[in-house]
Amino acid sequence: MDYSFVFLILLLPALTFVVLGLAGMKMSHKVAGLIGTTSLGIVTVLSYYTAFCYFTAGRGADGTFATLVPYNFTWLPLGALNFDLGILLDPISVMMLIVISTVSLMVHIYSFGYMHGEKGFQRYYAFLSLFTMSMLGLVVATNIFQMYLFWELVGVSSYLLIGFYYPLHAAVAASKKAFIVTRFADMFFLIGILLFGYYTNSFSFSFAGDIVMGNGAAPFIPVDVVKAVAAGGFIIPTALVLMFIGGAGKSAMFPLHIWLPDAMEGPTPVSALIHAATMVVAGVFQIARMFPLWIEYAPEQMSIVVYVGVFTAFYAAAVACAQSDIKRVLAFSTISQIAFMMVALGVCLPGHEAVLDNHAQLGYMASMFHLFTHAMFKACLFLGAGCIIHAVHSNEMSAMGGLRKYMPVTHITFLISCLAISGIPPFSGFFSKDEIITACFAYSPVVGWIMTGIAAMTAFYMFRLYYGIFWGTENKELHAHHTPHEAPLTMTVPLIILSVITITCGWAVNFGSFVSASGQDYQIHLDTQVAVTSCVIAVISIALATYIYKGEKQPVADMLYRRFPKLHRAAYKRFYMDEVYMFVTHKIIFRLVSTPIAWFDRHVVDGTFDFLAWGANEGGESMRGWQSGDVRHYAVWFLSGAVALTLVLLCI
Repeated sequence: MDYSFVFLILLLPALTFVVLGLAGMKMSHKVAGLIGTTSLGIVTVLSYYTAFCYFTAGRGADGTFATLVPYNFTWLPLGALNFDLGILLDPISVMMLIVISTVSLMVHIYSFGYMHGEKGFQRYYAFLSLFTMSMLGLVVATNIFQMYLFWELVGVSSYLLIGFYYPLHAAVAASKKAFIVTRFADMFFLIGILLFGYYTNSFSFSFAGDIVMGNGAAPFIPVDVVKAVAAGGFIIPTALVLMFIGGAGKSAMFPLHIWLPDAMEGPTPVSALIHAATMVVAGVFQIARMFPLWIEYAPEQMSIVVYVGVFTAFYAAAVACAQSDIKRVLAFSTISQIAFMMVALGVCLPGHEAVLDNHAQLGYMASMFHLFTHAMFKACLFLGAGCIIHAVHSNEMSAMGGLRKYMPVTHITFLISCLAISGIPPFSGFFSKDEIITACFAYSPVVGWIMTGIAAMTAFYMFRLYYGIFWGTENKELHAHHTPHEAPLTMTVPLIILSVITITCGWAVNFGSFVSASGQDYQIHLDTQVAVTSCVIAVISIALATYIYKGEKQPVADMLYRRFPKLHRAAYKRFYMDEVYMFVTHKIIFRLVSTPIAWFDRHVVDGTFDFLAWGANEGGESMRGWQSGDVRHYAVWFLSGAVALTLVLLCI
């Protein structure tokens, strides 16, 4: 099969960004939106066609899908170490093409209605195209260096979109916060890449199966593992852990999570794109892409991924239980669910003799499966939240309540997505999350029960959100001034499509037949005990949320708030993590580090050079008279010098 067309998947959104960025203001909103959406529609068709051709081409003799490289060329030749750019197709990159293009297309269509009449509409669609192109380039990267290039483009795109409403101080602050925190994490990613490249003479990944190079594609420089191991067994593990810190920043893992809740200052469709298919899954994809390196050279360090993921999942779920802004509830939900994916990758190996036994297969497959399902129902939830905000002009649940009567389509699709993320069968989230919990129990019963408890918290806070929006106490005074209404078709059709995918993709296909750790066909088998236990706990959590929040009055919630005001306040304030960062940066770093350095710079460094300049100036002023231009003065100095020199010589 000739895959020479795949370069269009990157080229089309890149050209769209250039066209809309340079000429967008000369177009009407409708024309700019149509150009962006049509371009993304073509990209989506090409992505689905690529997936169809790739997965129907059959497996090789070893039972794996081939790793295809239609394009690869040397960008910067540096002797033994080259910087390559190209396009790579393997099961996870092809799967990610489907996820990114599908969610991005839904966001493009949805934005026609949500962003209607907004100033900067053309600029918005230009940035969407750049964002989509950046993530597509990241997932098809042929090497770590190329991944880093597009990784940084994703960061720039998020900065532009989060700060889209730049006249608002909150939006500007949020965009800068996201940019600075992720740049700090990316510093470690870059150090890890340089360390890896220096000691292995390559930026290449380690791939399963045969690599099929396209015509004219430059071959990869193989990883010199012998050199790296000879330099010290800690080199590759250290490099991978440093890269993980970069991934933790992008995926908002604790304690680098602080940027994501504030990123809600951007337009709601952007939140759907960031949380579902682009920025936050980049860290998960990074570990999945380098999974062969992790399990072969750094299996013990994978426990770091597990511990960070478990704590992040619990922390984010606890904070989500107390938020009143619906977008922030979904933001912390995203942090928690991304942590589930991280944990699934981390529990793949330790304690098992075979490198790729069924246990390792299960964790890897479950993580990628949950990435796929989560992208669909989380995009549906965020776009549904956008419809709600569009109807009531507020993010706060206090402005909502009883909206099911006014917004039936949004209500049903939102409910479907809540059931999916809660792990209720037959929705997709049940199948993917159940596999993660099963992998956790195989790794450690303690981790398994902790993740089961966090899954129960997920069901609770999601139905707290659901009842607070669509049932609960209706704000009749607010609704009397502005009656809520269902969103237009441009906004509801994407919700319907995403909810249909959410209903069917869990049971309609065997995900393990397409994506697995070894690349071979992996048959998913539900663990009945785990499945029944998680379902029962999820139902109990939903029932508890129903009991507390469904009614027009919530006496139990009010009683709990009065009894535990400090706990509620702490959870609402995100356990004061922003305050901790402010204290560390302002009181410690700025005051105890930056201020002394600034004083040293101003008084010692600047003072030294100022003194040298002053001395040179004073010396010049002192000798100024010697250069008067008067011949008589020169004659006097000449004669005086001659006499003095004669006397010295006579004395000697």
